[in-house]
Formats: sequence, structure tokens, C-alpha cells
Amino acid sequence: MNVVVGVADMKVSDQTEVILVTHCLGSCIGVAVYDPVARAGGLLHYMLPESKIDHEKAKSAPLMFADTGIPLLFKACYKLGAKKSRMIIKVAGGSQIMDPSGVFDIGRRNYVALRKIFWRNNVMIDAEDVGGHSNRTMRLSVASGVLSIKVSGGGERIL
Repeated sequence: MNVVVGVADMKVSDQTEVILVTHCLGSCIGVAVYDPVARAGGLLHYMLPESKIDHEKAKSAPLMFADTGIPLLFKACYKLGAKKSRMIIKVAGGSQIMDPSGVFDIGRRNYVALRKIFWRNNVMIDAEDVGGHSNRTMRLSVASGVLSIKVSGGGERIL
């Protein structure tokens, strides 16, 4: 059963029949976490690096930002029995889609924000597919922890 994760959204599950899916990762970042012992996983689709750019929006939509959304993803997985030390972390997105000249460089800034948060919290990324100029779709199987990536105009592969 596919459970869709929208933009500025997150879903977590420990139901083995669930596949968490997020579409259209352009400059946005998708963060997938999975604990193989608890068989629990989550998927976050965030848009912007830092909540300080809009405090009101951060209050009403904390999943929109890396610095507020990532901690919420981990905490939600912990409630399902996941442990940080066992979690497998995979990341995709951060493309340069709607900014061909790189003026705003949101994709790169989103990725840098993620790396800083992970570095401060001693979290390692197990696999990633970031950058470039294409949209991506991520699918996380809660039963197996397998994460597939489909790149716009390309095929699907396991990350």
C-alpha cells in the first residue's frame, strides 16, 4: 500500500505492507530513515534549509524546513521503536531545477543544511543521490528498508 508524502510533509510507519513515496524532489530534499530491527521507517520531503527565514511559517509548517523537519522525523521514528544507532539514512534531491543560473541555489543550500544537522548530531548518511538537474521520486519499503529512486527521464534504481 503506497502512502504518499507530499511537499513539506512526513510520514512514518511500522506496517510492513506500507511503501512510503514522495514525488517531484527537485531542489527539495527527501530524507529516508529505516531501522531494520524495529522495522520502522520514515520519509520527509522538506523545501527550505532554515526556519529562521519565516518564523510564522515554521510554526504552522515545521516540515517545510530542514532544521525543524529532520528532528521531527527522527522523533517520530523513535516512537515506533527505532534507535538512532541502527538507523539507515538515505537522501535524495537537491537539484538545480527552477534556478538555472544558480542565483538562489536552494538545492545546494538544502543539502548543506542537512549535512550540518547530521554532523552536529553524529548521524552518517548511508547513501545519497543529490544535485544535478532532474526531479526524483523516492520509494521506501517498510518491510525491507529498500529505497528506490526514479530520476525524471531515467530509470528506477535501488539506492
